[in-house]
Amino acid sequence: MAVQGAEMGEAAIAGAGPKPPRGLTPQDLRGPDRLERVLGLLALVMLGFIFAALLRGRDEWARVPSVVWVHLATILVALVLTPVLLWRRRGDARHRVYGYVWSGAMMLTALDSLFVHSGGPGRFSLIHVLSVFVLVMVPVLVLAARRHNGVRHRRTVRGLIIGALLIAGFFTFPFNRLLGHWLFG
Repeated sequence: MAVQGAEMGEAAIAGAGPKPPRGLTPQDLRGPDRLERVLGLLALVMLGFIFAALLRGRDEWARVPSVVWVHLATILVALVLTPVLLWRRRGDARHRVYGYVWSGAMMLTALDSLFVHSGGPGRFSLIHVLSVFVLVMVPVLVLAARRHNGVRHRRTVRGLIIGALLIAGFFTFPFNRLLGHWLFG
């Protein structure tokens, strides 16, 4: 009893509370940090811009190839789930299910993007390098989570959200790309 009390006293002196469950960091128990709140909000803003563009371009929907519709559908799933995953409790069964769906959507988006070519079939652009990056990093993300490596998992999630969702998503609007053409006319 005295040893247990001494250990608890040392933990209190060190400022540490009880150790979180395996794989969860103290940050996970506190909830989203500022960056995660901002990333979730930016995902919702991106979602709003995409829906606005889709509504404005509905007269041209029939001319859009099915590969582009698959690409849009999978990216919309990832964008909808991003704030949910960042803002809600982590490490539970629901987080894992949503995480697998998000990861699958990201993988399908990256695979599908290899068949979306603005310069004609077989013409790859710089954005396709990002697709290969996503195809490599999503399995790293899942593996980190399965191994309870919360730090690597969090870092990989943030990198994918910033690079593959937000920055890549931003570049779908300028340069006379489809969503930009629909949104800005």
